[in-house]
Amino acid sequence: MSTEAMLDVRAVRRHFLFPGRGRIALNNAASTQPPRELLALYAALGPDYENVHRGQSRASQEMTARFEESYDTIARFIGAPGRAGIALYRNATEAINAVMYSLLTEFRDGDNVVTTMMEHNSNYVPWYALCREILPRFGRRVQCRLARFDPVSGELDLDHLASLIDARTKLVCCTGASNFLGTRNPLGAVRTVAAASGYFQPNGERRSWLLIDGAQLVPGTFTDVSALGADYVAFSFHKLLSPFGTGVLYAREELLASALPFLYGGDMIAEGRVFPNHVEYNALPWKYAAGTPNILGAVVSGQALRLLLDLALTPKRPAYFGTARPVERGAVRDAMSRVAAWNQQLTGRALDGLSAIPGITIYGPRDPARRTSLVAFNLAGRDPVAVARALDQAGIESRAGCHCATLAHHALGLTPPASCRLSFYLYNTPAEIDRAVAAVAEIAAGHPIPRSRSWTPRRALVPAGRPGPC
Repeated sequence: MSTEAMLDVRAVRRHFLFPGRGRIALNNAASTQPPRELLALYAALGPDYENVHRGQSRASQEMTARFEESYDTIARFIGAPGRAGIALYRNATEAINAVMYSLLTEFRDGDNVVTTMMEHNSNYVPWYALCREILPRFGRRVQCRLARFDPVSGELDLDHLASLIDARTKLVCCTGASNFLGTRNPLGAVRTVAAASGYFQPNGERRSWLLIDGAQLVPGTFTDVSALGADYVAFSFHKLLSPFGTGVLYAREELLASALPFLYGGDMIAEGRVFPNHVEYNALPWKYAAGTPNILGAVVSGQALRLLLDLALTPKRPAYFGTARPVERGAVRDAMSRVAAWNQQLTGRALDGLSAIPGITIYGPRDPARRTSLVAFNLAGRDPVAVARALDQAGIESRAGCHCATLAHHALGLTPPASCRLSFYLYNTPAEIDRAVAAVAEIAAGHPIPRSRSWTPRRALVPAGRPGPC
């Protein structure tokens, strides 16, 4: 069966509004486009909106049921044992910070955290802050160690990673897929090294715990957190079709049960169990749901996973979206295999086309099977921000900057630490890839770029020459 037959991209695109604008959306590693069904669902939920876990009205009970069902859908989608291992935050960044703060008091003097030079800032800066800014104020010395990557292949240096992990390594933090290099890391090998450290954890385990930044991994890859053997996995829904600020932290239930919460306040405490000298926390997962949550964002995000299954499997007729049908792991595997195959085809096409452009430098593995669906590059003598602006004038939406992978850009000696990036998802087409490659070739050759018919001047939100925020 051909990739085209496996994924009906024409049918998929009918679920989105952006093609009608003439947009070529190739900045999907930052955020994906929202399907029309999710936008309509958000509006439809408004008339019956009510808070959750805080009322006896029918509206509150029904909204609570929808909210809690989203936890179940997320757990089934990623292969978690159940909702007790799921905590929702604003994004993957906040989810990783939640791990950092929940473990804050467990670090002992002389411990270390090991992460890598290819991390998104969200999986480095919290550990930098922990070791350099927070724990020193309590007189505790903890190191943050950084494993390097091969500057040519973009592959993680596993030998160097292993050399940094020892009997005082409490936590190993590793991205599942780099948002700059595109590299898919060998998480099984990383887990094996972490498991052999011999670190004595408070629960009696003798190993380093493993945190995976899954922000670029989960949207395009079949992910089974139980099979991965990960202790923590974080990812965001704004890279998974949902436009709302919802992030996920998966953690082993026993770790969440024993750890201190990240946030304190209402709903994360057991009903009526607050006294002047004693407080009891709520059952999981609500122990990690302080205050009124992003209710509609959670509901719509849970439905985004159901809709993703439909788009990959049956885009012309819904089977999961808006239904109570349990999400089967076999369906998730089939759907995400189709998404991965389509993304790989688009990525390979982009790599082939871009590689033929004189003066281009492409970062990361050359094999599309070893990378996620993005290609970051620079053109000799061209400012990457100017390249992205020229692409926009040609109707191609890209991204220029450090992509919050600042360490990796510095490791490659890039000055400024920036690159231009094209990133793809299941609704992109080979024709769009070809148009993007042709536009990059024209820019590299110094040819004037004709304005796209869909392009209209916009007020500059970022001063010219600056890549904007990470």
